[in-house]
Amino acid sequence: MAVAKAESVAVVGLDGYPVEVEVAIAQGLPAFNVVGLPDASIQESRERVRAAVASSAEEWPLQRITVNLSPAHLRKAGPGFDLAIALGVLAARGRVAQERLRELCLLGELSLDGSVRRVRGVLASAIAAARAGKRAILLPRANANEASLVGGIEVLPVEHLAQAVRFLRGECELDPPPASGPEEVPDDDDLADVRGQDLAKTALEIAAAGGHNLLLQGPPGGGKTMLARRLPGILPPLTHAEALEVTQIYSVAGLLPEDAGLITRRPFRAPHQSVSLAGLVGGGGLTPHPGEASLAHRGVLFMDEAAEFRRDGIQALRGPLEEGSIAIVRGRWSVTYPCRFQLVAATNPCPCGYAGDMVRQCKCLPGRLAAYSERLSGPVVDRIDLQINMDRLTKREIFSAEPGEPTASVRERVVQARQRQAERLHAFGIATNAEIPPPHLEEACRFSADAKREIVASVDSNGLSARGVHRVMRVARTVADLAGEDSVRERDVAKALMYRLDGKRQ
Repeated sequence: MAVAKAESVAVVGLDGYPVEVEVAIAQGLPAFNVVGLPDASIQESRERVRAAVASSAEEWPLQRITVNLSPAHLRKAGPGFDLAIALGVLAARGRVAQERLRELCLLGELSLDGSVRRVRGVLASAIAAARAGKRAILLPRANANEASLVGGIEVLPVEHLAQAVRFLRGECELDPPPASGPEEVPDDDDLADVRGQDLAKTALEIAAAGGHNLLLQGPPGGGKTMLARRLPGILPPLTHAEALEVTQIYSVAGLLPEDAGLITRRPFRAPHQSVSLAGLVGGGGLTPHPGEASLAHRGVLFMDEAAEFRRDGIQALRGPLEEGSIAIVRGRWSVTYPCRFQLVAATNPCPCGYAGDMVRQCKCLPGRLAAYSERLSGPVVDRIDLQINMDRLTKREIFSAEPGEPTASVRERVVQARQRQAERLHAFGIATNAEIPPPHLEEACRFSADAKREIVASVDSNGLSARGVHRVMRVARTVADLAGEDSVRERDVAKALMYRLDGKRQ
């Protein structure tokens, strides 16, 4: 019996785990079995691998072939083991050197003609391979730029199984992936296009500066969606560590464009109201996948017409809004996805949209109006720092030819505020005011004596919960950061309370 071993990686959640691919060829009736807790896509690899080997001018052994994916307790999913299985079979037959094979981590799906296709989760796989001490990773050329983001491991891109065989025999060299910088994406949504709504625009700036959640409520046509879509433009660029986190999530989800490198623009996800619970927070059946909440990690999750979303989906966001991560547990697996996003929720005040409007009369029955308001439950709204009522635009605002303040100017102030936060919060291991844990609020925020008295008085006068008080403190700190102040003053707290409790123009 001939035995060969190759190395690959299984991705579970956002983490990669080394997998040893053992191939045994023995005498007996021709058969091809894969064991080691494989899913259906791996079982189907038997046909892909057999056809790809034949298409690469190699002879398929008419013997009993057994492939074991070790460790056996770890569930393996996806077609990324095809290349390792095919080269393991050829190594067991003596067609390629096993010593050279064991130095590499192998990833790639095989087509029937032997082409090597791109797979998901390569960034997580490359990180796991580097930690396992592998010299190089052999993978599809379409995934080469993604793998190149990981230092300490050589990237060897291939386009065909026959090319990989020739390389392992020492008959050819593989060209390294071309160096590529981050792609610059033009920002077409300028804040200057938004007419009126000065209070809401200020709230948007505060939200961007401190990483706070934002609720926009008002009649149709007031600019809620237009304003929300301009939030990414005023956010600072991702740090390198944040960009790696976001890229890894999109890699696992299979949403990275071909030959894509590092994602540098903060995500903006706007799921439709019909999104399923698994689509919103992640999950799935046999194979877990990140949901919209995780795809918005380090960016913005925009829920337009938030009251129209399914109630269990909205309720499921309560934990992520506090913890910045979500644990999904099923009978056979458990994964944790990061999801530290800014929630921007936009909603009408009632089903017809005109409750409280000064021009059009609301036609909703009291029962329907009460049911609509309950869709956004109190515990969810309590987790939203800034809550703004946007009034109908006036004729003067609609037809005004004077543009508002451009995105670039607002972004400059936001970046400066973020820099102040980073310097002050570095000792706490966090980057934004929205992340300050309650035990460190007073120490991190630096409140003046008048500001402390204002906060204490607000508990009884405004009926704030403990969570509400903490969020007011964080917003007040952001207001002070935008003003360039070292300590939080009484007027900063008053402004934070105004944005949380009412949000109407004074």
